[in-house]
Amino acid sequence: MTFTSRLAAAALASLLVSGIAFAQTTAPATKPDAAAIADRKAPKERSAESLECSKQADAKGLKGKERKKFRRECKKAARAGTAAPAAPAADKK
Repeated sequence: MTFTSRLAAAALASLLVSGIAFAQTTAPATKPDAAAIADRKAPKERSAESLECSKQADAKGLKGKERKKFRRECKKAARAGTAAPAAPAADKK
C-alpha cells in the first residue's frame, strides 16, 4: 500500500466516524401532562354582561363587525351601569 492510498483510507475513515457523531440527536422533549393541556384548552368563563349582550345581538341578527361593535358598546354600557344601546350606530359610507 502506498502512502497516498493510506492517507485516502484514513481520510475516509475519519469522515465516517465524524458523520456518526453528528448524526446523534438529543433526547426528545417530554410531553406536557394532561392537566396542563386541559388548562390551555379550557374555555374562558363569560360574564353575565357578555352573555346578555350576545343574546341582544342574536335577537337583532347582527353579524361580523356590526356584532363586535354592538357587543363592545353594550358591555361598556353594562359596566358603567347604564342601559344597553338600543341599536348599533349606522356606518356612513
